[in-house]
Amino acid sequence: MKITGSLLPYLDESHLDVLRVSSLWERKKLLNCIRLSKTHVDTVKVINDPIHGHIEFHPLLIKIIDTPQFQRLRYIKQLGGAYYVFPGASHNRFEHSLGVGYLAGCLVWELSEKQPELYISERDILCVQIAGLCHDLGHGPFSHMFDGRFIPLARPDVNWKHEQGSVDMFEHLVNSNDLKPVMEHYGLIPEEDICFIKEQIAGPLGSPSKYESWPYKGRPKEKNFLYEIVANKRNGIDVDKWDYFARDCHHLGIQNSFDYKRCIKFARVCEVDDRTHICIRNQEIWNLYDMFHTRTSLHRRAYQHKVGNVIDMMITDAFLKADPYIELTGAEGRKYHLSTAINDMEAFTKLTDNIFLEILYSTDPKLDAAREILKKIECRNLYKFISETQPGKEKIEKEDIKKFPEEVANAKPNNIPLEAELKTEDFIVDVINMDYGMEDKNPIDNVCFYCKADVNKTITISEEQASQILPKKFEEQLIRVYCKKTDEKSVFAAQQHFVNWCAIKNFTKPQDGDIIAPLLTPLKREWNQGGASSQKLPRARVALFQNE
Repeated sequence: MKITGSLLPYLDESHLDVLRVSSLWERKKLLNCIRLSKTHVDTVKVINDPIHGHIEFHPLLIKIIDTPQFQRLRYIKQLGGAYYVFPGASHNRFEHSLGVGYLAGCLVWELSEKQPELYISERDILCVQIAGLCHDLGHGPFSHMFDGRFIPLARPDVNWKHEQGSVDMFEHLVNSNDLKPVMEHYGLIPEEDICFIKEQIAGPLGSPSKYESWPYKGRPKEKNFLYEIVANKRNGIDVDKWDYFARDCHHLGIQNSFDYKRCIKFARVCEVDDRTHICIRNQEIWNLYDMFHTRTSLHRRAYQHKVGNVIDMMITDAFLKADPYIELTGAEGRKYHLSTAINDMEAFTKLTDNIFLEILYSTDPKLDAAREILKKIECRNLYKFISETQPGKEKIEKEDIKKFPEEVANAKPNNIPLEAELKTEDFIVDVINMDYGMEDKNPIDNVCFYCKADVNKTITISEEQASQILPKKFEEQLIRVYCKKTDEKSVFAAQQHFVNWCAIKNFTKPQDGDIIAPLLTPLKREWNQGGASSQKLPRARVALFQNE
């Protein structure tokens, strides 16, 4: 059979059905030849990435990259305020997005090569790569600071996350750059594939009925595994994390023990409970535990660094004060503020980290309060970190956190004279959740493994089967208190308020409690009962030296 003509470069699975090419081996061989021919029609572009080396991008991906909406990511710091603590963390969302698009292609291509029976088409591969490329389009200034701190305070009635922003921005990117005909040129079907790309980023669109057995519209349930590549809602093992672990560690100067290349090499699709899932070889379980340990370590050492977090808080305070006075022009000339730009993607495209400098260098008297906060950041005159503690047995809920600053302000100790009066607005209480990505659950419980003996049969591996030295808890909370007043007397007073508050709430004794409040910690009996070091060692000495 001889196939010629202008259709050749765009041949896919549906055409092969018409041509009655039924053998999987023949299909794979033919499609490989077609892929090679495509590279002569449109040349791929090679980018030198510091993490992944020389990486190739399909011409359609280049069309997406070369748009104002995607280029905007060059001006949004990947780690927000952490750059003020780690001087190497100057990387932006732009290069991370390139990395995720590349790794998404690597994983889906590996699955296609190993398992031709999955019928992974060129359309599927391109859509997965586009989803990886565009998954962070919706980030605002200073990344997670914007949707994690600023928006909840500026618009408490709105439940908005950057994933929703990414879906909206991708729609705007396609429409404003007239990319639907380009997508069709490269073999995509925009009506189906745009939906599929959005679903990979944010999950099922709309509100799926609980009676629906399959919530997605972009691809049938036989291709469920494709939804586990970019943003894996099942267990959190996805190429987004693989890139930012490697990239962030590189720029932070922190060692990364996790090897994503082994995960790609040992990934395989198997059927589990009437769904196709990406499974991992059983011998790789420790590599996965390394992955989640790396995540927790990065949060503890960098993402939730106490100084990086306080800088995020100060930028948030500045943005809140500037919000009513900054205008961004959106569609049809409408005006939007920092907090309302998320409603119009044309306005949101103009909102990047640059807004920090616009406020800082502005001469508008209405921005004086915001400008003063940013000047303090520039001069390193930051809110003072007081100390941190942990809750008792009860988990702290969001509703409780709102009351904490007032509680700390009211926790003035009666037995210590203080020379500074502190009010509710002088305190910031930051509650940080540290986990393996699934709150108190072990994500490995949701991973299916396969063995060398039978690669099509899946198994689960319990914690006891994996190791006896794994963590018993997968979630903890840290409570940090900061004071906006930075003079010595106010900081001392804040420390006494904080330690007394911890005693009242039955929180753990702050590690530096005996140093910052030596008159208060002895008053809490539970804090002074001693542990193994103070109780058991003297008794051990008596047992060892009883004949002296």
